[in-house]
Amino acid sequence: MRRHSRLIAWLMMVVVVLQWGPVLDACTILGVGRKAMVDGSGVITHNDDSSVADFPLRIVPAADWPEGAKRKIIANAHTRDGGNVLGEMPQVRHTYRYFMSRYSFMNEKGVAIAESTFGIDTSTDLGKKVKDVMWTKGDGLVDCWLAQDVALERAATAREAVKVMGKLVEEFGFLTETGGGGETMTITDGTETWVAEFYGRDIWAAVRIPEDHVFVAANRARIGEINLADNANVIASPKIVSFAVEQGWFDPKAGKPFLVNKTYAPDEPVTSSRREWRVYDLIAPSLKLPATLVDYPFSVKPDKPLTLEDIRKIQADYYAGTPYDMTKGPAAGPWGNPIRYVNRGGKGSFERSINVQRTYYLHIAQVNAALPEPLRGTSWFGYGAPATSYLTPIWAIMDELPAHLSRGDRYGVFDRESGFWTNIYVQQMAELRFNEAIKHVDAAREPRLNMLYAVTPNVLELAARTYAKDPKAAVNMLTQYGSANAIAWQQEWLKLGDVLLGKYAMGMLDGQTVGYPQWWNDVIGYKPLIR
Repeated sequence: MRRHSRLIAWLMMVVVVLQWGPVLDACTILGVGRKAMVDGSGVITHNDDSSVADFPLRIVPAADWPEGAKRKIIANAHTRDGGNVLGEMPQVRHTYRYFMSRYSFMNEKGVAIAESTFGIDTSTDLGKKVKDVMWTKGDGLVDCWLAQDVALERAATAREAVKVMGKLVEEFGFLTETGGGGETMTITDGTETWVAEFYGRDIWAAVRIPEDHVFVAANRARIGEINLADNANVIASPKIVSFAVEQGWFDPKAGKPFLVNKTYAPDEPVTSSRREWRVYDLIAPSLKLPATLVDYPFSVKPDKPLTLEDIRKIQADYYAGTPYDMTKGPAAGPWGNPIRYVNRGGKGSFERSINVQRTYYLHIAQVNAALPEPLRGTSWFGYGAPATSYLTPIWAIMDELPAHLSRGDRYGVFDRESGFWTNIYVQQMAELRFNEAIKHVDAAREPRLNMLYAVTPNVLELAARTYAKDPKAAVNMLTQYGSANAIAWQQEWLKLGDVLLGKYAMGMLDGQTVGYPQWWNDVIGYKPLIR
């Protein structure tokens, strides 16, 4: 079974590599301890930066299973064709309700997960050996999608989710090929927030983020030195050290600390470290961290507790106001466009900001452990590049989702009834004259978003009081509230796209032709014609 399954996995890998390119261009995620937030909620975020994602949002219902039932082990399950069945495992008697899109991200218990793929630098002898042993010769069936699906089906806490995924990987091995590499995941339940990493084979580690700290992962492994005796804050594969010793990658007698990431995923891309620096410099400027370090702290304490808007702005960042500002220079064009269209298979020199045009969705999970279990996890969700998208609050226990959130074919025609395409419409129109258009985007987004930030906690308090007497009424309340706001965003964003098109099409500004700025004319060599 494993040999046959691996052949399928290798064939799938070829497709993934051709479509995805380097993992350095993939997702940025945060993990925020509850004491690092103004409202005391645990938070994880995920910019799903995939150029091939095509799996609109849906809710997987809870289910009861007969004794002896089996669950399929499926690789690359979050595709329209359903992926490939590689085997099966025992099913539990009851599985929880959860959100599923390109990745699954929150269940009805308020457990939320995000992921960021990492690679290995094979330009070094150690990197070549590690990749060969951990990936090429690894014998795994569980990819990142399956791990997260099963965790959300079975776990009622973040710690349980970590253990569920760890047990899966130890039993069946981690499949690196379909996901494009190893994985860093942030997990929260509102009380504890964890980082878990899966390196290939049956090797994994997890560390609890300090309650007053913020963690970031940007496509490289981040767990360094760990204290395996600290059972409250560290969980790991039993072989986490011994396997490295067996392979000759770590000598316990050398007097140097065992660094998990440097051993199992050695890599130092500036496209990763720069994003780490940016997050920490935004939330803790007092640290005065240089932008050119190779390694940054695992997590840092912000100078002041963060708000949801602080988090959103981080996920939408393109280095504005720094030496790496993506709105500056010839590559930004005459109108300060931070988007870069590059050949993903090449080695370019552009900065890689947190905000990118290929983001399929932004998800911010806000989990308030003080609320009744089914109400505590709010998913703030929006399709498209975060700088030009909206966020709307939804819950895994909603009776149903608005149709536009579950509609949209990335490879099909433009669809005005699709939440995905509506955000892409605004995103694309903003690129016509970004430096002006982003002001209109902010003006359209700010009032409703501020209202939602203020009103949603009150709605949740009312729902909690209602839930104690009538759970169905509380669920209906959140269904109506979540649906009404999502539909309102959809309508407003369609209008915004139309407005931007009308203002900036054909090189115009409100119907008037506006020439290029002089600095751009100088760059492109514009000169008056001489007869």
